[in-house]
Amino acid sequence: MCICIHETNIMRKNISHYLMGGKEMKKRLLSVLLASGMVATTLVGCSVGGSGNKKVGVAMPTKDLQRWNQDGANMEKLLKEAGYDVDLQYASNDINTQVTQIENMITSGCDVLVIASIDGDSLGTVLEQAKQKKIPVIAYDRLIMNSDAVSYYATFNNELVGTKQGQYIEDQLGLKEGKGPYNLEIFTGDPGDNNARFFYKGAMDVLNPYIDNGQLVVPSGQIDFDTVATAAWASDAAQARMEAIISSNYADGTQLDAVMCSNDSTAFGVANALVNYTGSYPIITGQDCDIANVKNMIAGKQSMSIFKDTRTLAKKTVEMVDAILKGGTAPTNDTSTYDNGVKVVPSYLCEPVFADVNNYKELLIDSGYYTEDQLK
Repeated sequence: MCICIHETNIMRKNISHYLMGGKEMKKRLLSVLLASGMVATTLVGCSVGGSGNKKVGVAMPTKDLQRWNQDGANMEKLLKEAGYDVDLQYASNDINTQVTQIENMITSGCDVLVIASIDGDSLGTVLEQAKQKKIPVIAYDRLIMNSDAVSYYATFNNELVGTKQGQYIEDQLGLKEGKGPYNLEIFTGDPGDNNARFFYKGAMDVLNPYIDNGQLVVPSGQIDFDTVATAAWASDAAQARMEAIISSNYADGTQLDAVMCSNDSTAFGVANALVNYTGSYPIITGQDCDIANVKNMIAGKQSMSIFKDTRTLAKKTVEMVDAILKGGTAPTNDTSTYDNGVKVVPSYLCEPVFADVNNYKELLIDSGYYTEDQLK
């Protein structure tokens, strides 16, 4: 509450009168001020326009994938605990919706934007508005391309995600020991998501030498990124493609030994397509440790999933936001890898680990990420 100038002047005279008195009068002064709620406004001046909290806009791509719900919830919780107002929006995987949401965040006075983009190339125009208003932008887990308005990037080491997936297949099939040949199929993510290319590169850097020397064979012939990409990371799209591959290449009893899937939604689609597959069950990789996929791991329908603890990424992003809003420089640990076509974006990379039936309890349950009941 703000005291008008006339009332304040009267109060100042009364304060002076009481302060010149003895101990008892000073006690009365304190009682009066506490009862009226005027201690802060009288001694420090008027406060106009509420608390003056800084506001952070958080733009998430969709609620359709479990991980984005977790990311958004973790971010909102930690930002509020740090004392910031939060505008959290989900765009239902619609680019125009996300652009409109970001425009609204800019016009409503957000001081920082944290954006997990739907399409890394689609935000240049709206982010120019943010740049003109000097609003810092943190790209969250998906690099925003071709814009110099991006201040920082917070993510996991995405190439390492793919590397770990490739190494898992390498280890499980004994490729280093010269075993083979084995049949492999490949599924990666949305071509508009820059991360998909990093996942693919990390995995294929491990697997390509074995494809080249014949230890790994891809019966479908589908290997290059554009062919194995999955629009919107959609499970149904991955399922339809896997069903077509099985029909064309494995219906005669040919054994499928491994499917390199870049994330859990594509892995889920692949597993669905294998319902009627009669050969030995293949190795299937994944990423995100979604509940449905962890259940599949327990049931033997998926071999592993890369665990990216979204609590860790949210916490680091909040540290970056806090540093920016306090006038400092956000913490980073990579200033050379992530070139968005206009600039190399200073980044903080968290490290992923892989989960399988041998360690999922320690990683996911003991850490409090999930409860046992959620995985039943």
